[in-house]
Amino acid sequence: MYKTIEAYLDALKGELKDADTALLQDALSDAREHLVTALEAARAANPAVSTEEALPSIMEEYGSPEETASAYKEIERRMSPVLKQAVKPRSALGRFFGVYADPRAWGGLLYMIIAFVTGVFYFTWAVMGVSLSVSLLIFIFGFPIALLFLLSVRGLALLEGRLVEALLGIRMPRRPLFSHQGMAWMERLKALVTDKATWMMLVYMLAKFVLGIAYFVSIVIVLSFSLAFIAIPFLQPAIQTSLPGTAFIYYNGTSHYFPTWSYPLCVLGGVLLWTIFMHIARGVSQLHGRLAKWMLVSE
Repeated sequence: MYKTIEAYLDALKGELKDADTALLQDALSDAREHLVTALEAARAANPAVSTEEALPSIMEEYGSPEETASAYKEIERRMSPVLKQAVKPRSALGRFFGVYADPRAWGGLLYMIIAFVTGVFYFTWAVMGVSLSVSLLIFIFGFPIALLFLLSVRGLALLEGRLVEALLGIRMPRRPLFSHQGMAWMERLKALVTDKATWMMLVYMLAKFVLGIAYFVSIVIVLSFSLAFIAIPFLQPAIQTSLPGTAFIYYNGTSHYFPTWSYPLCVLGGVLLWTIFMHIARGVSQLHGRLAKWMLVSE
């Protein structure tokens, strides 16, 4: 039997060494919270009991590392977050246009749009929180403010993970990192400041701002050009009819029109442009999901 909580957690980590890192983080967080809470309750009920005396029964009730790992693997098997992929057509043309039937492409596109809003919010919150916390540390009330800010960073990281898992199908932590409720607030602040995961989350929040802007700008530009090409066969005749003598395009002081025979090519070009971008969005969003997992998963 294990004499300390850390020994139990190390054994559980060994049992889950081949499991997904997000699953490992959830399992360790759950186990640590349960064992610490149960140990505190045992000490409160009998102050004379030692940790070595109380832990065996607590661990036996919770389950051995092997049993706990097996239970988590079974739950994970039943709750896989991976989005269902569309059946890949055999032909190259079918695979090219089959992107419209792929949930990963639409989920990635939606995530890239949302990333602009969340990126701006994360950046504003991070800059404001760091500036306010650092500037107020000269006062005693600055330390609780810094603690609340760092706790909010972990909460936002958990929220971001839920978005990544829901829209990109990449397994992310479903539980927040365990934070000892019985610790004094100065000790909790020290633990958060010295935890590498806290700073990785802050860096991700700043990076999300840059990436969110890049995603949004690329979507607006590509969508604008795509819709413009598709609309040419309809807009150009309408302009010529309603505003005779008005040029559709001015270049170097010369009026230019698209010839009628090019209308089908314009529509085809607009459709192809957006289809290619859908493939790019699918790939970029999956890369972003892996980046988020690398930065937001601590185990």
